[in-house]
Amino acid sequence: MLPNDFHYNVGISACGKGEQWKRALALLSEMRGAKLEPDVISYSAVISACEKGRQWQRALALLSETRKKMLEHNILACNAGISACEKAAQWQRALALLGEMREAKLEPSP
Repeated sequence: MLPNDFHYNVGISACGKGEQWKRALALLSEMRGAKLEPDVISYSAVISACEKGRQWQRALALLSETRKKMLEHNILACNAGISACEKAAQWQRALALLGEMREAKLEPSP
């Protein structure tokens, strides 16, 4: 049985929990190589992994990619992006992302 998007999403989430952001990014790339289209769950999990790995620039790039692909932002992805910015003392970018969330009518969680 070939892995599907569910399998990749579970693997990416596990990488995030294990603070393996590089492996999470590799799985996202592998998913694309397998002709599977990452969804908002895939991106949220990778963004969260990047946040835990203090990779704020990658987290924001992935958030931008979701917008380009017309995927809906979700609260988890945006919160992870804000947290990544906070950990890197990028408060201006965190505030900008918070503003984007408000425009999208997403309520940040505490």
